[in-house]
Order: sequence, then C-alpha cells, then structure tokens
Amino acid sequence: MGDPAGIGPEVIVGAWPDERIHRASRPFVVGHPEILRRAARLMKQDLRIVEVQAISDLGEQVGARAIPVLKGCGDDVLDVPAGRVDARAGEAACQAVRLAAELALKGEVDGIVTAPLSKAALHAAGHYYPGHTELLAEMCGVSEFAMMLYLGREQGAGSREIDTSASLGPLPPAPGLGVVHVTLHQSLRSVFDDLTLEAIVAKCRLADSVMRRLGVERPRLAVCALNPHAGEDGLFGDEERTMIGPAVEAARRGGLDVSGPYPTDTLMLRARDGEFDAVVAMYHDQGHIALKLLGMHAAVNITLGLPIVRTSVAHGTAFDRAWHGTARAEGMVAAVETAARLCGKRTVV
Repeated sequence: MGDPAGIGPEVIVGAWPDERIHRASRPFVVGHPEILRRAARLMKQDLRIVEVQAISDLGEQVGARAIPVLKGCGDDVLDVPAGRVDARAGEAACQAVRLAAELALKGEVDGIVTAPLSKAALHAAGHYYPGHTELLAEMCGVSEFAMMLYLGREQGAGSREIDTSASLGPLPPAPGLGVVHVTLHQSLRSVFDDLTLEAIVAKCRLADSVMRRLGVERPRLAVCALNPHAGEDGLFGDEERTMIGPAVEAARRGGLDVSGPYPTDTLMLRARDGEFDAVVAMYHDQGHIALKLLGMHAAVNITLGLPIVRTSVAHGTAFDRAWHGTARAEGMVAAVETAARLCGKRTVV
C-alpha cells in the first residue's frame, strides 16, 4: 500500500477496476483495509474492501469490484494526517513491504508491486534505508542490485506502434526502453567516489538480463557518459577514458551487445527512437529525468538482482496532491502488467 499519508492508496483504488490487471494476475493488497475504504470513498469507487487473514482466504474475493486486503500494519496508522511525514506512516509502509517480500521469498506470491513510501517517514520510524530498493536488497541478502525505470513501447518509448488492446488478452512481449542506474539514492557529490568499472559492468549485466525477461532476444545496451560531451577528449574530465570506456569493453568481451559511453543529451533521443533497448546511467537524475519526460505516469520501477519480482510506480508519495481524489493510476496498471510479465505469466491460470 505504501505510505498511507501519500497517494498510494488512491492509486491502488484507481487502478483496481482496470480489467488489464485482473487478466494479468490475481492481485491483493497488503496494508490496512480501512485506509483502502477511505480511498475508495474519496475516489467515488464502488468497491468492496474485504479483509483477509491469509492468502488461502482469498477464494473468489479477487475481482475488479472487490479488493482483498491482508492487514500488514497496526491501527495507529488510522490517525495519521494526510499529506504529512509521520513516523507511524513510515512504520506502516515498512511493515507492509516486509510482509509482502516475505510472502514472495516463501513462494506464496509470484511478485510484489509497491506503492510509494516516504523516505523521510521511513527514517522517522527508525528504518534507515534510502528506499524500497535497499530495504528489499537487504531482506533478500543480495549486494549486486539496481533500479531500472522502464517504459513500455506502448506507453511512448520508441517509434514503433503497438496495439494497446493486446494487453486485454494474453500478455505479449513488451519491448520498450529501460534505464538502469549505476549509483542511486545518494548525494551527487558522493557519486564520483562510488562509480567503478566493476559496478558499471554489473549494471550492464543486470540490464541485459531483465530486458531478456521482458521479451527482447538480444538487448542493445548503451552506456551514458558522466561528463558533458563525454569529456570532450579529456577537457571536461577523464572518467570516460579511464573507467567508463574500459567498462564498456569489458562488458562487450563478456558477450553483451553494449556500446558507449555516449553524451547523455543525444543518447536519450536515440534510445527514445528505438536504437537501444536499455541505457545504463551513471546517477539517479541522469536517467530519471529523461525517462520521466517520456512517460512520467506510465513508467515502471523494476528492482534488478533480487530473487523475487518487484515493480513499482515511478512516482513518489506526492504529499502535496495526496488525498485530493485526483490521483492518476496508469502507472500502477503498468507496474502490475510488468510484474506479471517478469513472473512469466501470460494469462491467469
């Protein structure tokens, strides 16, 4: 459910009646049922919110008009004010995502889709993670992981048209554009200390792997430069020559179809037009800004390197807009469909 003071509950309620997510999966919510009831009333959605005690209790409750909710947090969250950072909300969000991840690690669910949480609220509750990605990586015991922002071609990434009605039937492969980040939730000043040849190669491997799972037979990867004009032959920095270029060569020797480093301002135009399937960015905003300009409300966040499938909407808690009843839900629909593809689901069985 994400942070209950944020836009997550509205996004879930807004997405729930969309038949595409029910053709792709058997979804249920981990969170607090009363928060979902409040969101349904706010959004004027005629939905039944049904509390279940265990997955085995789902039965026939799942459907476009009924939301089964596995209670994953305490009742103190009901007193949290809307649109505010609150430790109780941070604790509730953390409890819910931990429970969902535990279910996935046990194999009781195929994957998880997360609504946004507040990093400040998470910290206020005593959980010092930069976000979902790092929390889940620790739970899963992995050290090599990454965030990818993914925009399916039908949402605007690339020039080839796709019939979006296909998503109402069996899920087709969904080639589009993915952006993987070598460094993520950290200050820009610290990026230069944490970029390494090995980290760049590792992110190239992760990008190749997830694009194959999304249906691309041989992904074409491009690597961003760090400096303007790719360093302009060393005039604006030498990281391209001393680290990023050698990383590209190492990844290519490892069998990947990868090239670069390219100046990012022109690379993202080429990727948008279908020349590449995935881009490896050096830091958070280098990749996020470009992809969100292409499809802010339809982009999906995929965590790479985990033993479980996790996707998310690509936006934050939007405290300034939360609980106004105006949330857009297409990102949640895309996140569910993408998770289903990564789980290998083509139709509900």
